[in-house]
Amino acid sequence: MKAYFTRAYTISASHRLHADSLSAEENRTTFGKCNNPHGHGHNYRIEVTVGGPVDAVTGMVINMATLDAVVNEKVIARFDHMNLNLDPLFSRRVSTTENLCIAIYDLLKPALEPAILEKVRIEETENNFFEYSGD
Repeated sequence: MKAYFTRAYTISASHRLHADSLSAEENRTTFGKCNNPHGHGHNYRIEVTVGGPVDAVTGMVINMATLDAVVNEKVIARFDHMNLNLDPLFSRRVSTTENLCIAIYDLLKPALEPAILEKVRIEETENNFFEYSGD
């Protein structure tokens, strides 16, 4: 029997959507106000969903303290109150929330094994949500 556990976390981070391969005009057209040279920030709500069998002894898919420790080390400590554009993960890709979602998934997946990371979902604004479940 497979069950799922989702836990939410919050970070505040800034970024500027900008692609070096585009001209200044193309960047303004593509990213609009999000291309502001001074950047802008979000209070991101990150949901991490882990799946797997329910342990017969503990009754859990994953220990919540274990999940919290991994997310705090791999995500919160790295991205909270940071400019995403300064992180090496975004040196060659635009710091969109889609790419942030993929980056967080890739950081968490091996760290949570043997539990199975099912997906990462990020709420950027009250209207914008992004999900990534791996390849």
